[in-house]
Amino acid sequence: MGKLKVAVIGCGSIAKFRHLPEYKANQHVDIVAVCDINEERVKETAEKYGAKPYTNYEDLLKEVHVDIVSVCTPNYLHAPISIAASNAGAHVLCEKPMATSYEEAKAMIVAAKDNGKKLMIAHNQRFVASHKKARQLIESGELGKILSFRTAFGHGGPERWSIDGKDSWFFEKEKAFVGAMGDLGVHKTDLLRYILGEEFVEVGAFVENNAKDFSSIDDNAVCILKSESGIVGTLAASWGYKKEDNSTIIYGEKGVMRLEDDPTFSMIVQYATGEIAKYELGKIQSNDEGGQNTSHVINQFVESVLEDKMPPVPGEEGMKSLQVILAALQSSETKQIVRVLD
Repeated sequence: MGKLKVAVIGCGSIAKFRHLPEYKANQHVDIVAVCDINEERVKETAEKYGAKPYTNYEDLLKEVHVDIVSVCTPNYLHAPISIAASNAGAHVLCEKPMATSYEEAKAMIVAAKDNGKKLMIAHNQRFVASHKKARQLIESGELGKILSFRTAFGHGGPERWSIDGKDSWFFEKEKAFVGAMGDLGVHKTDLLRYILGEEFVEVGAFVENNAKDFSSIDDNAVCILKSESGIVGTLAASWGYKKEDNSTIIYGEKGVMRLEDDPTFSMIVQYATGEIAKYELGKIQSNDEGGQNTSHVINQFVESVLEDKMPPVPGEEGMKSLQVILAALQSSETKQIVRVLD
């Protein structure tokens, strides 16, 4: 079997720093086409990776047969492009949040299924060493019954990270649909579902815009989440933190687990007995320097295509994490506790 042919649609920062270099480093794939509405950007990207440039994704899908499409566009285009790529016979890796509504997410899953193709959502927090270890320990009963948690994901905002700075689509509501809650909150929702091994059933939230005066989209959110077994905890997502915070703390009857909360030890377990276990498991991937240099997302997806197995974060998982975000937005608007759709 020859190398898998890859097209990356959207050549902004997430493609530039994660998808493109990680595909290039993978010996099983060839980047054959790239697409972006910014002509100068797409030409430059195409030149760098020896790929064919397109400014229209429909033309790309019509003219080039590709095995894999990475969707790295503004959020409102995730569903239409993913569906078109599935219909064109490609496996799809889509950035998060996977869509702007439950209906869109469902349509993406159906399109992949109908075409016998894979759909994965790029929730990279699941691949962090401390998070994988946390899931194992919780599952094995190490902390006993889990009672509560608090998790945060915050940094200074996408203007520091996006290729377009303050002019980025991240700050345009019709393109982004949701701000910090979709950019960062959905990552932590997905992580908690993964670590706890449970779904969330109810959400109460304040989803505010108080950190960026040049933008009208949410940039600071705090949510209370309740799981099916009754675990309650908080999730904060913000573009207003001057120093990045990506920590999670899990409170169990036998002890407390701190993840990515200490500069040296990515996991610390403080047992009720007074015993403390410290794990040095490598740094989490971060937009700041010094984080792990691969998200593991691309390699995992390529492997699932090559071995014809279920991707580690299939569309259904991305949709469940999105549903919690949609419930948080509804809660903030209605000032009510909202049940998450079954």
